[in-house]
Parts: sequence; structure tokens; C-alpha cells
Amino acid sequence: MTQRYHPAAQFYDEMQLPTGGWRDHYHAYGQWLGQADRAAIARKRAEAELLFNRVGITFNVYGEDDGADRLIPFDSVPRIIPADEWQRLDRGIRQRVRALNAFLHDIYHQQHILKAGLVPAGQVMINDQFQPCMQGIDLHRQLYAHIVGVDLVRNSDGEYYVLEDNLRTPSGVSYMLENRKMMMRLYPELFASQRIAPVERYPSHLLQTLRESSPASDPVVVVLTPGRFNSAYFEHSFLAQQMGVELVESADLFVKDGAVLMRTTDGPCKVDVIYRRVDDAFLDPLAFRPDSMLGVPGLLSVYRAGNVVLANAIGTGVADDKSIYPYVPEMIRFYLQEEPLLNNVPTWQCRRPDELSWVLANLAQLVVKEVHGAGGYGMLIGPVASQAELAAFRARLKAAPHNYIAQHTLALSTCPTFVDSGLAPRHIDLRPFALSGEEIRLVPGGLTRVALSEGSLVVNSSQGGGTKDTWVLEDDASC
Repeated sequence: MTQRYHPAAQFYDEMQLPTGGWRDHYHAYGQWLGQADRAAIARKRAEAELLFNRVGITFNVYGEDDGADRLIPFDSVPRIIPADEWQRLDRGIRQRVRALNAFLHDIYHQQHILKAGLVPAGQVMINDQFQPCMQGIDLHRQLYAHIVGVDLVRNSDGEYYVLEDNLRTPSGVSYMLENRKMMMRLYPELFASQRIAPVERYPSHLLQTLRESSPASDPVVVVLTPGRFNSAYFEHSFLAQQMGVELVESADLFVKDGAVLMRTTDGPCKVDVIYRRVDDAFLDPLAFRPDSMLGVPGLLSVYRAGNVVLANAIGTGVADDKSIYPYVPEMIRFYLQEEPLLNNVPTWQCRRPDELSWVLANLAQLVVKEVHGAGGYGMLIGPVASQAELAAFRARLKAAPHNYIAQHTLALSTCPTFVDSGLAPRHIDLRPFALSGEEIRLVPGGLTRVALSEGSLVVNSSQGGGTKDTWVLEDDASC
């Protein structure tokens, strides 16, 4: 089957060398794939889709009229990472997460980095995600981002780059776990023949992290969801079930006597930690949006008093705003006195007149993103845009330059993917998940997202992307 696989020379391919042979860490899998029966693999793909439907692994796309749940397409060719490569990524992610948490504590307290002029105070203090109500609040362990998803891409030079940080309510870990379960069910012989690092510990690590976020001796943890119409509701219910904690909506919680209480059949129960999958603006109608039906009235006052933990903390979004992203390497140097182990993608801030001029002159070669954007919406990919799209985006940039950043169009690496015509290269990224409690914990790998349309660089599920299992090989697994 691999004889028909021909990746483009201008992209780094995860499996195949430019000379046509397999990379060392794909050798065992490549041998298996070369002998695999295409019809049998097609049957297993259909089985996977049926099983995912039965389990209910779906998401919603906001703004679409039918409102129907959809499966995220699953591809059964794994993305494989050798042990030494993962160790480098692991160190870089831990370093980045430490610096981001230090930055959040600093900007809500002494603001040393702003006073030093290393991050412009205006970009922080007037940022939509900055929450003045958090100033001066001392959080347990000084942790703001307990759960972080770091989006990584590999360029044509073979190096990894951080594309963005996700600190508000990072999603996708349920697909990472379910993809692994599916692959082990469909292809047990592959796991028997290779040493693949496990990811199944993530729910227990998450629960441990959440419990460590509270000073209580035996904290009660809940997962707060906006409800079943949220695009990530499956993940909310999945993680609550995996951790063995209650999944709650706003109506299940209330504030009394300076505490957050949960309604149960045995009477009110005090809640110590809320893993919230609700955005800041909707958390407390008394403090933020008064029209919100998703939050708990009075929650902010309990939080400010230190009587409940929110994970992630209110106001973490300022650290993953795309206008703040360019300063993360400087944060690492400032707070940790270390050089960054992972590079950012070169970025231009359109709020700066000189950088805006350069972006406008080179728009057809760049990717332009909204600073508060997510899910692949509100962005321009210059090399594949029409003249009309370029003209429309040029007008947007001139009208509101502070709303945008621009980046080089990276040549995202490709990975073999099953499509209707057989095996073909498709562009991928990687989202590892870091958990911060008494220590930083990562399960090996993460969620690999794949752009299923030929030539597409947009991997988001809302834009038609799919997912793959991510295998991190243990030390001698590539031999």
C-alpha cells in the first residue's frame, strides 16, 4: 500500500524520507502498512465510525442551521514521535507553561514585566481578556492555567514551532483518549509489537491536578458545562465520567454563606474546585454579563474570597491572546532566566504602523488572524486566497489593525492519511496537554489534528479537519 504514497518534496513528511525510505521510528509500522490489505483497513474504518457514533463522540458547529451533531473524522494512520523528540518537546512545553503562569500572576500583582517595558502595558491592561477583578487575588500555588493546550506545527526545516497557546478552556483531550482506545481495539497487533507510551493516565492526572489546586484536605471537584448544546459537551461529560466527579450546569450550583454549594439528593454539598468549561463573561451574571443563564450568581465573590477554585482561573485568556503570543519568549527569559526551548512562528502585530505597512504589502504570502479568534474562523491564508478575498481582508486590516496579527505561512508537515483514493499526505498539527498542580504533568503525545482536504492547512474540526492517534515510542521502540 505504501508504494502509492508520494508526499510533496517541499513539505516535511512524518513517515517518509525525501529519498523515499521510511524514517527509523516508522520502520515497524511502515512494514506492517506495506503488507496491509486495503479492503480490511476500509472495513475497520467503517467499524470505527460506527463505534464512535454509538459512544456519541460528536461536536456541534455553531451558526449552522441544522444544529446536528457531527463526528470528527478519525484517521487510522497514527502520527508517530520518537522518544528523544518527545523529550525535547516535553521540556519546551513545561518551560512555556511555567512562564505563562508566572506572567499571569505578575500582571495581576506587581506587573514587573510591564514596568520593565518588555510587554507593552497597553496591550495587557486594555485587552478584552484582562480581568481587573483578579488584581491582587492570591491563588493557591499561584496557579492560573491548570490545563494548557499548546499547538505545535513542524515546518519544512523539520523544526517544531508553537503556533498558539490555549489557556482559557482548551479542548480536544477526549478525542486523544478515544482515538487511542479505538486504535488498540482495531489494531492490537501493532501495540503488541511496539512499545507505545500510554495516554490512559490523563483523567487521573487531571483529577489529581484539580485536587492539588485547592487548599482543602479532601476537595470536592465538579465539571461545569454550559449544557448539551455546547460544541464540546461530549468532552465535558466524558471527563467528568472518567474522573468520577459530578457534571453540573449552573442550575445545579448556588452560593450561600460565602461558599458554592451543589444541589444533591442528600442535600447541599460544598464544592471546592470547579473545572469550568464556561467562558469568563458567562460565569457570574452579577459580575459579568447580567443576561447569562450559564453562570452562578455570586460565584466571583466566593472565588475572590478564596473559598472555591476555578480551573482555569478567571482572566487567563489575556495570556493566550494572539497579540500577547509574540512576547512569550521574552516571558521565558524574564521569569525563568532561560532561553526558549521552542520557537514561536515569526509574527507581525498589525497595531504597529510599520508592521501593518509590511503586512499589507506582503498579504498574499501571509496568514492573518484575529487576535481573539479561534476555531479557524476570521483568518486569511494569503497563498490560497482569491484577489477578492485579499482585497476584503486588506480593508479589514486598515479599518481595525489592532484586531489582527500576521504570520509566515508555514509549510506544515504531512502525514499519511486514508482518503477515498487510498493513502495520501495531509497536513497536521499537534496539541499536547499540560497539567499544572504540585508539578507539571504531561501524558506522552497529544491530539494530532489533520486537514483532510488536499492542500488545506486548516486542521480545525469546525473547518472539516479530522484527528489521528499520536504514538510516542518508548526508548527502544523504533529498533
